[in-house]
Amino acid sequence: MFSEIFTRQFVTANGVDLCVTSGGDGPPLVLLHGFPQTHVIWHRVAPLLAQKFTLIMPDLRGYGDSAAPPGDAEHRHYSKREMARDIVALVDHFGFDRFALAGHDRGGRVAYRLALDHPGRVTRLCAIDIIPTLDVWEDMDAAATVSAFHWSLLAASAPLPEQLIGQNPDLFYGALLRRWAGDFDKLDADAIATYLRQYRDPARIHAQCEDYRAGASVDLDNDRISRDAGEQLQCPVLLLWGTGYLSDKAKSPASSWRKWAREVSEVAIDCGHFVVEEEPEIATRAMLEFFDDPGPAANRSA
Repeated sequence: MFSEIFTRQFVTANGVDLCVTSGGDGPPLVLLHGFPQTHVIWHRVAPLLAQKFTLIMPDLRGYGDSAAPPGDAEHRHYSKREMARDIVALVDHFGFDRFALAGHDRGGRVAYRLALDHPGRVTRLCAIDIIPTLDVWEDMDAAATVSAFHWSLLAASAPLPEQLIGQNPDLFYGALLRRWAGDFDKLDADAIATYLRQYRDPARIHAQCEDYRAGASVDLDNDRISRDAGEQLQCPVLLLWGTGYLSDKAKSPASSWRKWAREVSEVAIDCGHFVVEEEPEIATRAMLEFFDDPGPAANRSA
C-alpha cells in the first residue's frame, strides 16, 4: 500500500512490539489510526505529507501487526495513557524530541492523552473526526446510544463481545465500515482486506474490546481528573471532521474541544468518518497548512 520511500519494521516500545511504517524528509509527524483499522488508513495522504515531514505510522498495540497483549482487570494495558507511552517510546527510538501528531478515531484519543500527559513533546495536534471521550459519555442520549452502540457492546465484560463478534468478524467489522463511510466505494479494497484480516485473530478482537473497556473506565477517569484539574492542551489543535459522521452528534466538535484546548481551529469536510481515505486531497491540504507552521523546532535528540 506504501511506495518504496517508506520502510516497514518492528520496534519494541514500552515493552510492546509495534509494527511501524516510516519515511519522508523533514520534521517528525506521527500519524495514529483508529478503530477498526490499521496504519494503512494513511496510504493516500502519506506520499504528499512525506515531502515535508518524516512520517512515523505505527499500528497501535492490539491492532494490525503490532503485538496484542492480554487485557488486565482494570483495563490499564489498553488505556490511552499506556498507549500514549508506547508512542512516546517509539518516537524516542527514532531519535526525536518534539513532534507533530495526528490521530483518527481511537488514535485521536491516544493523541490528545499523549499531549496532555507529555505537553513538552507535541508541537501541534490534529484530531480527526472525534469528540473527547469524557464529552462523548456525558453527552450520550438515546439517539447517540443507538448510533454508537459499539461503545457499549465492545466495553461489555469478557468474553461476551469477543465470542459474539468472533462468530462472524467480517460481518461485524464490515458492517461498521459501511455504516460509518460516507461513500463506501471510496475506500480501497486492498485496505479493507487489510483491516478485516486482523480480526481472524481472536487476540485482536479481545485487544480492541479492551480498548473500549478502557474507554468506559480508566480513560474516562483520567479525562475527568484532567478536566477537574483544569488541564488543557498547550499546543494548537486542528479539528478535521466529516460532516456525514459527527453532524448527527454535534453541530461542530469545536464546542467540546474548546474546553480542552487554548487554540482550536477546524476544517469540516463533506464526507463520512474515514476522512483521510474518503477525501485525501482536501485532508492533505488541511494537514499541510496546519503542520507547515510547526512552532518550536522539532529537534532530534542526541
